[in-house]
Amino acid sequence: KAFYVERLGFEIHHEIPGFWVALQIGASLLTLRPRGRPYDGPSPPISSASVQLAFRVPPSDVNLAAATLQQHGIEILEPPTDQPWGHRTLFFADPENNVIEIYADI
Repeated sequence: KAFYVERLGFEIHHEIPGFWVALQIGASLLTLRPRGRPYDGPSPPISSASVQLAFRVPPSDVNLAAATLQQHGIEILEPPTDQPWGHRTLFFADPENNVIEIYADI
C-alpha cells in the first residue's frame, strides 16, 4: 500500500484496514490485500514476478511516467521502448516484484 500511495501517488478509494485497500487509478480501481488465504499458495521467490499489471496512458505520458518514477527513486526494468506490436512501453516493479507496465498505443 505504501509503495502505491506514497511513491506512485495513487489515491485511496476505500479501505478496510488490515483487510484490503482499493486505490483509484483513473477510471480503474486496483485492490490490494495481504496474502494468507488458503488458496494463495506460497509467495513467489523475489527473482520471479507474480503479477503483471498494465496501465494505458496517452503516448506523451510514457516518458513522463519514466521521469517521475526515476525522480522517486524507482528502478526502471525496461525504459520507454517502441514495440513492434504498436505500443510504447515502460516496465518497473513494486516491492513484491509485481511487474507494472505503462503503455500507450502508437
